[in-house]
Amino acid sequence: MRTGAIVVAAGSGERLGADQPKALVRVAGRPMVAWSVRALARASDIAAVVVTCPPGREREMAAALGDDAPVHAIVPGGSSRQRSVAAGIAALPTDVEAILVHDAARPLLTPALVDRLTARVTDVSGVIAAAPVADTLKRGAAGDVVEATVDRAGLWGAQTPQVFGARVLRAAFADAGDAELDAATDCAGMAERRGVPVHMLDPGAPNLKVTTPADLRLAEVLLGAGRIT
Repeated sequence: MRTGAIVVAAGSGERLGADQPKALVRVAGRPMVAWSVRALARASDIAAVVVTCPPGREREMAAALGDDAPVHAIVPGGSSRQRSVAAGIAALPTDVEAILVHDAARPLLTPALVDRLTARVTDVSGVIAAAPVADTLKRGAAGDVVEATVDRAGLWGAQTPQVFGARVLRAAFADAGDAELDAATDCAGMAERRGVPVHMLDPGAPNLKVTTPADLRLAEVLLGAGRIT
C-alpha cells in the first residue's frame, strides 16, 4: 500500500537532560530524528515522510535532516503527542492508502521492520510494533508497597511504528475530541476504541525508546555498531 509516514519529533528532551529538543540530540554521529527518517526513506512502500517538530524549530529540524533524509514536509507539533500526530496527518498527501506513525525517540528503526509492518496492514486495520512483556509486573499501592503481582500472560508493550489504513486513522482523529487528543498515548488506543482490529508484530530486535541518558548511551552503542546503514 502507498504509505505516508509521520515522525513525531516535537518532544522537549527534558527527561533526557538535553538543552535542545530530544530529536535533535546527536547519537552515533547524526541527530536522533535523522536515523528514523533515513530508515523510512529506504523502506519499500513509503511515499512521503512528514516530520513534526517544536513550533519555531522548523529550520533547525530541516538543517538537522539535511539532504540525506528527505521529507515531504516539516510542521510544528501540538501541545500533546496526538495533536502532533494530527498535524502530521493534515500535512500528508491525500492519496496515501496507509499512514505510519513513528516516534523519533526510537532511532533503532530499520527498513526491514517498516516493510514487515506495511505488508500486513489493510485499509480497515492496523498493525503495530510491540513486544511480549518479559518482566514480572507488580501493582503498587501507597508508599510504593506491592499490592499485587500482575499476570503478564498475554501482555505486550506497545512500540512504534504503528501503521493503519489511512481512512480509518483519519476518521479516528476526525472523531476525537479535545480530551482524547490530550490524553491518548498512542494511535492504536484511538483505533481500538472505534472497533478497528489492531494486530501486533514483534520486531525481534532492540527497538528502544530513548528517554534517559542511559538509553541514549545504549542507542549510541547499537547504532555505532552498524545496526542501520
